[in-house]
Amino acid sequence: MIRKIGLLVVRNNRLLLCRKSRGTASLILPGGKPDGEEAEEQALEREIQEELGTTVSAIEHFGRYEDEAAGDSRRVSISLYTGLLADEPTASGEIAELIWFGANDDTALISPSLRRQILPDLLRRGILR
Repeated sequence: MIRKIGLLVVRNNRLLLCRKSRGTASLILPGGKPDGEEAEEQALEREIQEELGTTVSAIEHFGRYEDEAAGDSRRVSISLYTGLLADEPTASGEIAELIWFGANDDTALISPSLRRQILPDLLRRGILR
């Protein structure tokens, strides 16, 4: 099982997603894996700085999702958080591109966990329409 932490950022009814420069072509949430015994919130702060070039505050746990990992035969457990970005995000580090993804965009472009678990939950909760 792969353990990951993700950040949920929604603006203008669109979800912030990333395309990594290597590993998978699927769109994924910003975030990553904790290092060793690193707390989830610490890992999220570090990953957001590395990937989006900004800081995140007011971090709150949103939910946990489990599904097939993008570009991997293993399963992934994603601990999803909300938070406020200090600045406009920009693709940095291992991130090639940032995409604002809408509920009516092509779900074939997103990771299995987003397509089957997270996006349907966001729609059910009315966070995306």
